Amino acid sequence: MLVRDGVYYALALVAGAFFCGYLLHPWIATPWLLLAAFCLYFFRDPERQIPDGQVCVSPADGRVVQIRQEADLRTRISVFLNIFNVHVNRAPIAGRIEWIEYSKGSFRMAHKEVASLDNESNTLVITDQQAGHSVELKQIAGLVARRIVCNKQEGDEVQKGERFGLIKFGSRVDVLLGPEWGIVVQCGDKVAGGSSVLATLR
Repeated sequence: MLVRDGVYYALALVAGAFFCGYLLHPWIATPWLLLAAFCLYFFRDPERQIPDGQVCVSPADGRVVQIRQEADLRTRISVFLNIFNVHVNRAPIAGRIEWIEYSKGSFRMAHKEVASLDNESNTLVITDQQAGHSVELKQIAGLVARRIVCNKQEGDEVQKGERFGLIKFGSRVDVLLGPEWGIVVQCGDKVAGGSSVLATLR
């Protein structure tokens, strides 16, 4: 599967390659075609096997770059997505989206700690009303990324592992979990969105 945006970008680049190759020289079309191929690769959207049970899954593909205890006793797990990772974001738990807040900011390198505070971001809180707990996650733009996409609204219900948006071209996702969760990943672990378990309910 492909994200629709990637198809549009690829078609525009192929059109550019055609006109440059026709008007100037065929070799000039080559970098345009390579960029079109990269867009199709970048915006891939593979299916994932969603694990059962009371678990919190990774909202994104990438590498765990930080696990930090916050002042409010929640644990923050930060996943860094490089430009070669799948950038589709998925819901870490099933539940209702209680609120969404977009914040403007800078575009620092996403693997650094300061990115969680300073960069452009979009925060969602998902509440599992039956179990009585919430998970907060933050989509964070990186050095290259300039657009965060969220296809859900406040009040929407989501399933665990369901696609809800993406961040374009390098980014970071933070997940904040309460003390009721037992963390099962470590810094440096590679994770896959929707299928890798970050924590289990105690």
